Amino acid sequence: MFLFNKLPVFKAPFITPERKRELKIFEKNLGIKFRNLELLNLAFTHRSYANESSEKVENNEKLEFLGDSVLGLVVSEYLFFRLRDKNEGDLAKVKSFVVSENSLSQIAKKIKVDNFILIGRGEEFSGGRSKKAILADATEAIIGAYFIDSGFEASKEFVLKLLIPEIDKVLQNKHEKDFKTLLQEYVQKTYKTHPKYRVVQRTGPDHDKTFWIEVSVQDKVFGPGVGKNKKEAEQNAAGIAYKSLTGKK
Repeated sequence: MFLFNKLPVFKAPFITPERKRELKIFEKNLGIKFRNLELLNLAFTHRSYANESSEKVENNEKLEFLGDSVLGLVVSEYLFFRLRDKNEGDLAKVKSFVVSENSLSQIAKKIKVDNFILIGRGEEFSGGRSKKAILADATEAIIGAYFIDSGFEASKEFVLKLLIPEIDKVLQNKHEKDFKTLLQEYVQKTYKTHPKYRVVQRTGPDHDKTFWIEVSVQDKVFGPGVGKNKKEAEQNAAGIAYKSLTGKK
């Protein structure tokens, strides 16, 4: 149950009959049920939608903040008891993968968050429904909303249902790698230095740019990695460098 005597008022967008049907579909697909559908609707409300709305509504950022903490606690507890033979560093590494933006955005796509999220016209035009950061943040916001609505045990069950398959992938080494971190660790250990990234090209309009980034290790240059933002392009460049330097896939 919620920790306080009285729930705060949440200024979520108005729920039309059509929107209510959509939210009910989302609940049914996930096997959960909100007592307060406004919380779920607010979890889907990106700041771009709130900023453009004629209503005075909140966005999902505070729910995301809360959901991030719930997610971290649940995953940490699960790893602590499941991986009793591992040290703290190993647990932290597994956790970093499964709660990463990349992992959460993939989960978001599986549960169709992109079909239900409320975003502004500008974000819609620039492909906001497929942006990893927006999808990952909305997933954390849904977790935060469910925690407020139904309490810790229910939200814990929900988180584990979503995350255990991702944890299994990491333990079986079948997950998508964080090549930037892997490259950083390898270069520091092998060469006692660090990779250097450089933007070599930007293409496209401001709302839909593509970045081309090279990474240099010692005197060797790798890439370019290409992405819709610098972070993605750096990851792709790091992947090229790491695979070349180590021979690993």
